[in-house]
Amino acid sequence: MSTSPKALVLGCSGLVLSGDERRFFRDANPLGFILFTRNCESPYQVRALCTELRNAVGRADAPILIDQEGGRVQRLKPPHWRDAPAPAVFAHLAEREPEKAEEAARLNARILANELYDLGITVDCAPVLDVPQSDADPVIGDRAAGTTPEMAARLGRAACEGFLAGGVAPVIKHIPGHGRAMADSHKELPVVEAGPGELGAVDFVPFRQLADMPWAMTAHVVYRAFDQENPATTSPTVIDDVIRGAIGFDGLLISDDLAMEALSGALPDRARAVQEAGCDLVLYCNTEKNPLGVVEKVAEATGPMTGAAMERFRRAEAARAERKFFDPVSAQGRVDELLGGGA
Repeated sequence: MSTSPKALVLGCSGLVLSGDERRFFRDANPLGFILFTRNCESPYQVRALCTELRNAVGRADAPILIDQEGGRVQRLKPPHWRDAPAPAVFAHLAEREPEKAEEAARLNARILANELYDLGITVDCAPVLDVPQSDADPVIGDRAAGTTPEMAARLGRAACEGFLAGGVAPVIKHIPGHGRAMADSHKELPVVEAGPGELGAVDFVPFRQLADMPWAMTAHVVYRAFDQENPATTSPTVIDDVIRGAIGFDGLLISDDLAMEALSGALPDRARAVQEAGCDLVLYCNTEKNPLGVVEKVAEATGPMTGAAMERFRRAEAARAERKFFDPVSAQGRVDELLGGGA
């Protein structure tokens, strides 16, 4: 096993690791893993899978990610886990009572963190800081933390504080902003024509105000004002000048999923392009749909974590608070009270 992990976060195929997966993860040594509904049947099973994944790479601190936003994006589902409200619920409350919305968003994230940490999951790919525009594709919609830049920043920070207090690192996404995309990047490549001034005054604002967060995920979106052809994920210009520059984010930068249709070319070529553009980590989720040989080629194309990326990961780990006593039942009661009797 190499001393430095691969700059790679991988999915796995099912509820337990196969022998081939275990051997592959041992040899490839990805930095971490991401779980989906296909991997989550019960609390006991998820805990065992998280342990198995970390044992495969021989690192107790290997991050395990999940998308648990609430609403329509939840990998952990009832009856074993609660049905968390969509972020739009808090945004709706913020239009009338912003302080209550902020408290509710913070508490909701703290409850989510409590659920995740107890399973061995240390990173949640939330909150969504994209500011949705009325004529945009609905892929963001009610997933967004807020309907204005200021609301997204305020409620997004509250959620991040809740996650961190519960020992879970948040991932702000989709930097530098997916809210005005006219297409779903899962299916095709969105192109945004807005100028630098408009983007800077709206889309970039929440990310700039939360640039101190430990993780961020890129948008598979072309911003013509900065790069005529390449989406942010594979654009050195957008990553250097916008994400690291204008926005000022210096945390751990992970790509959105390599398998999404917005990206073009063979999967190994996509992995190389992501890393060469300046992303710290390559995310590849669709491992259950491809033979292990395809995943191996993605791993071969991905280099090790750079020194700067490893330092960002260490900072991200340090940002996760040591957990203190927390009563999730009382917290849920308070969230329900703030939301007016239930979400």
